[in-house]
Amino acid sequence: MLKIIISPAKKMNLIEEYPCELTTPAFLDRALDLHETLKEMSLADLTALWGCSDRLAAQNYERLHTYSPERAVSPALLAYEGIQYQHIAPGVFTDAQWNYANSHLRILSGFYGILTPTDTVIPYRLEMQAKLKTGKSSDLYSYWGNALCKELVRDGMTQLVNLASGEYSKSVLPWLNPENAPVRIPCITCIFGEPANGKVKMKGTQAKIARGEMVRWMSEKNIEKAEDIREFKELGYRFRSDLSTQDEYVFLLTPGAAV
Repeated sequence: MLKIIISPAKKMNLIEEYPCELTTPAFLDRALDLHETLKEMSLADLTALWGCSDRLAAQNYERLHTYSPERAVSPALLAYEGIQYQHIAPGVFTDAQWNYANSHLRILSGFYGILTPTDTVIPYRLEMQAKLKTGKSSDLYSYWGNALCKELVRDGMTQLVNLASGEYSKSVLPWLNPENAPVRIPCITCIFGEPANGKVKMKGTQAKIARGEMVRWMSEKNIEKAEDIREFKELGYRFRSDLSTQDEYVFLLTPGAAV
């Protein structure tokens, strides 16, 4: 089965109304362990770990001590509020789009590991690249190890479309096709950019928008084969076969198009 991975968003909210049945994160037990580790830290240490302003640190410190993953009630795809998620636009999904997302879309998370769209989450702040020490692990990459990749495989993954940032895809891709693996799982990483002096220039905000549009478009078109995403033409992007490889698809903005 085709799977799609995306990054989470820093901005989150509580959602009380939703059109789906809620589910439980696969790694809830690990999220609870991380939650306890974070709760034991001081506000000063958390501010340094999060690398954010005092105002945001105070807000997330309060959330950390107010909410528990055991009592989460917000579906993940609706709880994240970043630019990418605004362009996925799950608030106006049809039932068919929700079914597609639940089958194919997975959200990577430093706190939860991996989430389906309907998994319940609390507002949290913990980027995958955070240097959080837990037991024998010096950071979250070593904490999660190959668990996220194994969960994707267990969930029936036979193809992967990578729409995650480098920070998050790093938690899956290095484990995807180990040496001597009996079956190779094809993975396509999507690059969204614009031509600049003979090179492909990527801009962070534009890439987030394009990734969100890609997810929404895939859910509308019920895309089941990774190679079919070459037909993506939203926002003026076009697939460039001359710049792409078997493992990396490049989409460039056509002249005059603006994101």
